[in-house]
Amino acid sequence: MRLTFLGGVGTVTGSKFLLETDRRRLLIDCGLFQGYKQLRLKNWQPFPLDPSAIDAVVITHAHLDHSGYLPLLVRRGFSGPVYATSSTIDLLHILLRDAAYLLEREAEYANDQGYSKHSPALPLYTMADAERALDRLESCEFHTPVAIGGNIELGFRRAGHILGAAILTIGIDERRIVFSGDLGRPGMPTMGDPEPVEDAEVLVLESTYGDRVHSKENPEDMLADIINRTAARGGSIIIPSFAVGRSQTLLYHLHRLKQARRIPDLPVYLDSPMAIDATEIFCRHPDDHRLSAEEARAAFGVARYVHTPEESRALDANHVPKVIVSASGMATGGRVIHHLKVYARDARNTILFAGYQAGGTRGASMIAGADEIKIHGSYIPVHAEVDQLDMLSAHADASEIITWLSNFRTPPRHTYIVHGEPAASDALRHRIEEKLGWNCTVPEYRDIADID
Repeated sequence: MRLTFLGGVGTVTGSKFLLETDRRRLLIDCGLFQGYKQLRLKNWQPFPLDPSAIDAVVITHAHLDHSGYLPLLVRRGFSGPVYATSSTIDLLHILLRDAAYLLEREAEYANDQGYSKHSPALPLYTMADAERALDRLESCEFHTPVAIGGNIELGFRRAGHILGAAILTIGIDERRIVFSGDLGRPGMPTMGDPEPVEDAEVLVLESTYGDRVHSKENPEDMLADIINRTAARGGSIIIPSFAVGRSQTLLYHLHRLKQARRIPDLPVYLDSPMAIDATEIFCRHPDDHRLSAEEARAAFGVARYVHTPEESRALDANHVPKVIVSASGMATGGRVIHHLKVYARDARNTILFAGYQAGGTRGASMIAGADEIKIHGSYIPVHAEVDQLDMLSAHADASEIITWLSNFRTPPRHTYIVHGEPAASDALRHRIEEKLGWNCTVPEYRDIADID
């Protein structure tokens, strides 16, 4: 048996792990590379093996860095089942379609404006590719084993990261291999705690925040301070937000702040069709989060939903102070980049990031203090205040990961540290070896581990 690391190593994007036995080939996650150009170019390269040789894909959760390559894999020949939890499948129906739509629109816009180096510019994949991928989905439930042949059994436990996110256990005969997926955080207001795992022969562990500990500052205190400060100077707050998970958490906090009258009664807009759909899915799956259906409806009612492009453009023409929550979370695409072209220029406004910013993204550049950002081939000056709510992260930090690992009754024979920038992954490796005495490795792209 062997494990090949085809993504999600040396970076937080492109998660793909190929598990091969003498009978089956499983691909664990099927994510897009994002961020730096040299990473994004990997999406265009031939897949390292014939996709038709893969028997099945398992998706730990719906974020595109774990699922967004799936339409391309299907287009290139994969025809097997794709296993995921029911909530994840509901989200994939909106995320993959939205990704395809944006890719098509971006290619059309590049051709219209003539800023692409390619003639014509083509999308990475199309809506038709996304639809074919969605046809391959098979629903799984938490805590219900799924036999998929070849003496292989899948198990799903709640990871607490986003709706439907799973810690994946793969049983092969008497052996257990665990993929953490993206681990959530204990004690978060909307999502439940990541469920414990007590034993595994091999563990594949994420390390997004493996080199740091999240701020203990109350997010509502910081959010209130930023909104009040910006409103006082007549500005608006633009929040690039992940459509799934982070947008719903932000609406929850904004609702609480308004209810407590801690912020002015500014209009709040949720300007992302995908986030709107994800919010509706959130309400339909009360077993997968902490809020009741009534609490969720009340919290999400704080925002006015912006459905059409015309309504979105109207927000930029209206200079009344407001809060706009819009995808994407790293400002790599979607409607938020159109808002940035308008609002980033004005020092009265605030651009507020609410999650991890991968290297090479506009979000990472702005957090680092860039005085201009490139959008649609042009450079936009950044005069607005730029802030970040890092305590809203849906990823466990280094201490929280160690706490989750303490549930293991015996150490895994080997732990592979993935899904992190190099410094974060190596820091977590060192911390685990020092505190727990476990055998750890930080693999590199296309490394192969013999797990026999």
